[in-house]
Amino acid sequence: MSIHVRDVSKAFGSFRALDRVSLEIADGALVALLGPSGSGKTTLLRVIAGLEQPDSGTITEDGTDVTDRHARARGVGFVFQHYALFRHMSVFENVAFGLRIRRVARAEVTRRVDELLRLVRLEGLGGRRPAQLSGGQRQRVALARALAIRPRILLLDEPFGALDAKVRVELRQWLRRLHDEIGMTSVFVTHDQEEAFELADEVVVMNQGRIEQRGAPDEVFDRPATPFVMDFLGTVNLFHGRIENGRAFWHGIPIPVAGSAGVAGPRAARVYLRPHELDIHRSGSATDGASLSAEVLRIAPGGAVTRVACRPAGADEPVQVDLPSDRARDLGLRPGETVRITPRTARVFPVDHDYVI
Repeated sequence: MSIHVRDVSKAFGSFRALDRVSLEIADGALVALLGPSGSGKTTLLRVIAGLEQPDSGTITEDGTDVTDRHARARGVGFVFQHYALFRHMSVFENVAFGLRIRRVARAEVTRRVDELLRLVRLEGLGGRRPAQLSGGQRQRVALARALAIRPRILLLDEPFGALDAKVRVELRQWLRRLHDEIGMTSVFVTHDQEEAFELADEVVVMNQGRIEQRGAPDEVFDRPATPFVMDFLGTVNLFHGRIENGRAFWHGIPIPVAGSAGVAGPRAARVYLRPHELDIHRSGSATDGASLSAEVLRIAPGGAVTRVACRPAGADEPVQVDLPSDRARDLGLRPGETVRITPRTARVFPVDHDYVI
């Protein structure tokens, strides 16, 4: 089931939640709506579900206009962040609820619920109440209930947001495998970048009611289309520099910038450096390309990655460098010593444009 959102706008009083949003979701795709609070991602999901009516624009499913169709008539399964299970009902009856109100035959209800409980790995737990389950198990019950009516589209609103980190990782891996098995068109809302990149075929980054960028996870991360996307996706070091003749200049160091040779210059620019795309060498050692002298301020070991805060000579703001911990141990860095920082990659945006060059 493909979904087409065309020029959809939605306001709540003076707050414009969606501003002429257009989006196409392919049949069988798993798509993440990613963005900060208030970006419009949950409103867009609810409009697709039929739980909110757009002020303007249309929603079509497989070419059929469903904009004015009630949510129950759209064949959509919806999973909420806080489960929304019926506490007085057993797990079996929670999953069976949608089938019972559709007057499905008793034998078929039993067959389908048992099948779903096996699918979500909860076989043997049908007689329990939600309060007797863990958070991860309750979320799987909510998912089974959404799948029971055999929806053509599955929509999930922050489905793992109420769970602890370890359970979130396990459940999203499980959900990806489940999606691959059933092949249903699925859209989920999240503010967790790691979750979006691990689960989704396509990531849609939203900000202030608009889509900033959409694409495969590696495309969005490696080729951010706007300064917002660059800044939102992970930690970055931001500097104000200039671009000239295909190179950005960071504290006087020239950094090649792909695709910028035709840009008239010199021009003021914002230079973004991701911490893991910087390297540190001991002062005086040979380096590949230009490097910058800096003082080590803090060293914070953190498992596989060690974060090193440095202050470049003559700069007010520190630079964060993420090193593999084995390399950090080999360097044996100490606060107060002078090192050389070498940038491997930079993303540069002219200050008067909203696109990456």
